[in-house]
Amino acid sequence: MSALPQPRRIPRQSRSRALVEAILEATARVLTERGYAGTNTNLVAERAGVSVGSVYQYFPNKDSLLTALHERHAQQMQAAMEAALATTTPLSLRDKLAAIVHAWMAAHQVAPQLHRVLEQEFPFFDAPKDQSAADQGIWLRVRQLLDEHRHEIVLEDHELATWMLLQTMESLIHAAVIPPGAPRPAAEVEQAIVGMLSSYLCGFPQTSPKMLD
Repeated sequence: MSALPQPRRIPRQSRSRALVEAILEATARVLTERGYAGTNTNLVAERAGVSVGSVYQYFPNKDSLLTALHERHAQQMQAAMEAALATTTPLSLRDKLAAIVHAWMAAHQVAPQLHRVLEQEFPFFDAPKDQSAADQGIWLRVRQLLDEHRHEIVLEDHELATWMLLQTMESLIHAAVIPPGAPRPAAEVEQAIVGMLSSYLCGFPQTSPKMLD
């Protein structure tokens, strides 16, 4: 796989970070409205209210903008997860999973058409997990979460469980939010996802066998 197009430079100061955020937000709007073929740096600059030179200062082409959008999405998911888990109230593993799923569902519902473009049309601009600082942060936080609740988990291989958990959450949330979306309301879908993850990690709840007629 060839190297992904990268930004020319990383913004350090608050003013430059605000500029890059405005450029990426403009890219997201233009990409959603016009698609990849209709997106170019001139349109992005116009929509962001900056010169095209300001765009080129950080991004050499529109492909590097797409790569940056993928990484921004990962950063947003990491922030949403940390916010969902930021509580001093003791919670069960199921409660924490529910908080994460709810936060990620809500974050994806903000711009479902953009997620459709990024995840279904241009997934190859998404950096491998081991090359994304945000994705690595998400992985480590989930791995830590499983270790913290090891007494609730029936699985011994927490590395595999972390991979399964993240793959399942990401896939189901994308399928639920990206049009045409899930066949049930978001709250029902969240409960179903949490139930599936909890059953995988903690074992299926004991139920009475059905009586045969």
